[in-house]
Amino acid sequence: MPDKLNRVDYHWYLVRTRPGHERELAGLIEQKKGEARNVLEAYCPTHTTVNVRQGGDERRLPLFDGYVFVLATQGALVDFLHDNYPNAFLRYNRKQAPEEKGRPCIIPESQMRAFKDFNENYAEMVVVLERPYADYAFNPHEDNQANEIVRVLDGPLAGCEGYVCRLNRKKGLVFRVQGMMPGSYLTVSYPNICDLHVVRLHNAEGDRLSIGTEKARGADCIIGLLQGCGCGERTLPMLYGIMDYLAVKPSLVSLCKDLYKKGEKALSMRLAQISGKEAELVLNLARYERDNPGFVKRGWSKLTLRPFLTPTSGLEMAEGQDEARLQHQDFIEIIRKVDITEEVYYPTQEKGGTATTTYYAHVGMRKDAGKDGYVLFANWDEFLGEYFLTAGKANEKLVGGTVPSVESFRNYAPTLYHVLASPDSAVKAERGFQVGEDSLNVMTVASSEPEQGAETLVRTCVNICKEINTTNRLAIWRRYLRAVWLHQ
Repeated sequence: MPDKLNRVDYHWYLVRTRPGHERELAGLIEQKKGEARNVLEAYCPTHTTVNVRQGGDERRLPLFDGYVFVLATQGALVDFLHDNYPNAFLRYNRKQAPEEKGRPCIIPESQMRAFKDFNENYAEMVVVLERPYADYAFNPHEDNQANEIVRVLDGPLAGCEGYVCRLNRKKGLVFRVQGMMPGSYLTVSYPNICDLHVVRLHNAEGDRLSIGTEKARGADCIIGLLQGCGCGERTLPMLYGIMDYLAVKPSLVSLCKDLYKKGEKALSMRLAQISGKEAELVLNLARYERDNPGFVKRGWSKLTLRPFLTPTSGLEMAEGQDEARLQHQDFIEIIRKVDITEEVYYPTQEKGGTATTTYYAHVGMRKDAGKDGYVLFANWDEFLGEYFLTAGKANEKLVGGTVPSVESFRNYAPTLYHVLASPDSAVKAERGFQVGEDSLNVMTVASSEPEQGAETLVRTCVNICKEINTTNRLAIWRRYLRAVWLHQ
C-alpha cells in the first residue's frame, strides 16, 4: 500500500518502549495521528499478562510487556518517535551475518490479524505453555502413544486444531497461535476440553485405531483369501497352518510354492498377488505368532462372518465391479466396496487435509424364517456385546443423555442412538443372533429386496462408525469399534 507520496509501503512495525508505558505511547499516537503524516494506527495488546505454566506451576507473567504495534511508513514512524517519544525505538531483527544491514521488525498483515485475534479473544481463556507444540503430539505416560487431534467447531476457538492432552489432571486442548514476532508461534492450552464442541481428526501418521487393528488386518487378509478361494470349513485350520509356517520361515514366496505343491493352486496364485502393504501385515502377524505361540488360534477361534468393514475383499472383483457374493453353509455373504473420506492430520507437517480409503463391507443374507423376505446382518459382535452388558444407570446415560457433557450415544453418535432407541429404525441391534451353530451380536435389517436392505444396513453402519471415530467423547467405544472397522 503506497503512502501519500507514493514512495513506500505501509507496514506494521514493532516499537519497543519502557515496560508499563505501552498504553501511554499508543494513546499519544492515536491522539497525534491526524497531525503525523503516514502514521495510521497503534495497537496495544489488551492483555499484557497471561497464565504461563512453568515446571508444573501456573503463574501470571508479562507476555507483551513493553511493545506497541504501529501501522506506518518507516521514515514517518522514526520521525514521530524522535519528536514526540524519544524513550521508544523500532525493534530490529537480529543480523544473520556481520555484513548484513539491520532491518526493522515488520509483521505481515495476515500475521498481525491472527495475533490480534488471539490477544483479543483467547488470552483470558488459555494457558501459555513452555514446551514446543510438537512435544505434545505424544503422551510420554502411555508408551508415547499419539495424542488425539481435534478441531474446535464453534465458539471463540472455532477452527483451532490441536492435541488432547492431560494437563493438571484434566484433559485440555493444546494448540498454536500466532506469536508476536514474524513466523513465531505460542503454544497454549485450553484447560478443559469438555467445555468445547470438537470433532476428532484421523492422525495419518500414528492413529491408535489403525495401530490397534494391525494384527487383525493381517489375519483378515489371509481369511479373506482362504474364503475367496473356496476353503470353506477349512479356513481356520489353514489359517493356523499358514501362520505356523510363516512363524518358522517368514517367506511368502516359499509359502506360495509350498501351497502350489500341495494342490492349493488358486490360493497360491492369489497369495502371490497381494500388495506390499498386505504382505507386511501378514509377516508382522507371523513374527508376533513366533514370539507368542498360539496367539492366532486364541484370537480367531471362531469364524462366522468377517468384521463389518475390512481393507481387503477376499474375493476378486472385476474392474468396475463394486459388489461380489460368497456362498457359505448357512448364509450368503455380500461383499460391497465402500469409499470412506476422513479429515486427517499430519503431525510432522503440521497440516490437515482429507483422505479417501476403500474398504469392503461384509453383510450376511439369509431367508427370513417364516416370512417372505430376507434378513441381512453385519458383524458387530464385540461392540454390541459390551453394550448389552451395560445396564441400569450406565445404559441410561448412553442412550438417554440430554446434557451435552454426558458421554452418550444420543449426543455424540446419533445414528447409533436411533438404532438402539427408536422403534421406527429399520436397522436393529440384535443379541445372540443365530447363524448355524454360532451366535453373534449383529446389526440387522429385514427386507423383501436384498439389494435395498444391504444398502440401508451398510449406510447406517458406516455412519455409526464415522460418528464414533470422530468424537473424542466416546473413546472407550472407539476401542471396541476396532473389532468392527479394521481401520487402515
